[in-house]
Amino acid sequence: MVEPLATVEATLAGRGIATLLIVALVLGVRYAVRRLRRRWGSTAERSRTTLTVSAVVTLVTAGGIVAIVLLWDLIGPLERSYRSLGLEDLAGRLLLSVVVLSATYALTGFVGRVIGEFTGKRSTISEHQREIVYRLTQVTLYTLALLVVVGLFTRNLGSLLVGAGFLGIVVGMAARQTLGAVLAGFVLMFSRPFEIGDWVEIGEREGIVTDITIVTTRIQTFDGEYVMLPNDEVSGQPITNRTRKGRLRIEVEVGVDYDHDPGNAAKIAREAVRGLDEILQVPTPQVVGKRFGDSAIVLGVRVWIDNPSARRLWRARTAVIGAVTDAFDREGIKIPFPQRELMGRTEEGGFAIAGGERPAPAPTPDGGGGGGGGGGGGGDADD
Repeated sequence: MVEPLATVEATLAGRGIATLLIVALVLGVRYAVRRLRRRWGSTAERSRTTLTVSAVVTLVTAGGIVAIVLLWDLIGPLERSYRSLGLEDLAGRLLLSVVVLSATYALTGFVGRVIGEFTGKRSTISEHQREIVYRLTQVTLYTLALLVVVGLFTRNLGSLLVGAGFLGIVVGMAARQTLGAVLAGFVLMFSRPFEIGDWVEIGEREGIVTDITIVTTRIQTFDGEYVMLPNDEVSGQPITNRTRKGRLRIEVEVGVDYDHDPGNAAKIAREAVRGLDEILQVPTPQVVGKRFGDSAIVLGVRVWIDNPSARRLWRARTAVIGAVTDAFDREGIKIPFPQRELMGRTEEGGFAIAGGERPAPAPTPDGGGGGGGGGGGGGDADD
């Protein structure tokens, strides 16, 4: 009895050690691949090497599982369990469904990388167009995979589609906002009011577009915040694209004292901004009269910048303000601060100023002063 027991223990020990070695091998391969991906960075993720490595990892993991099952002779018990529970057919369908969905997921990633490699070498295809092609391909593949999975569990696919149509109506009523965002996403992708990397203002939000999906549009504000906007809200708000034309006009307002000639001030301001590196010289800078302000004549200094961005805009604005201020100081042109002129009605005695003398009262209609009434009374008494 001792020898057979020792043999069993040796067998179990050998299987245990072999199992540990298999698990260590699988984990080691996965860890090594993870380290390599970090070292390769984003360039490797767009190459065919990533797909090959992912396939190797999947095969090694699956091979490890199969090896453990064979090592412990688990095929027989698993088969008897499936038969006793009557899950042979269902298990096969579930397994096939998992295979179909997994293959679709892997194929979607592969197609995305192929599209990225193919379009990345062509300057005529923009990032926005690349995103449209990828999203349409993704939706098509997942729709076909879903139909295949549904077909595995039913033989009358037509009746199922009819029922799914009614179910879709109910779901559409309940999730109309989400579906509206999806439809608006496709509208935005095809109408192209903006592209990834554009500087836009959507409603009260302003920033750089970082991603456009079929559900949301993501922008990064100039404060470093990432904002996700539902596409149905984006399509329902005014959209201002500041980078579409490749250049942007900015205007800086400056006030000129009423004692100065506004035409001469405009000429000096126009000469001051010419030659600035932060602005374009064509179209030429312009200075126009805007309005009569409370304390100054307001002029508008209009200049253009290329490749618009928030940084370029503020640099140009700062340069224009500095140049105009220096030029006005040299020419003695005053940029007045807000001020008011107070005047009192003379017939009511004006108004007193602190530390000053009160103005003399206005004469009365009979020619007398403020105290004439008393004097007149005295004259009558003498008579």
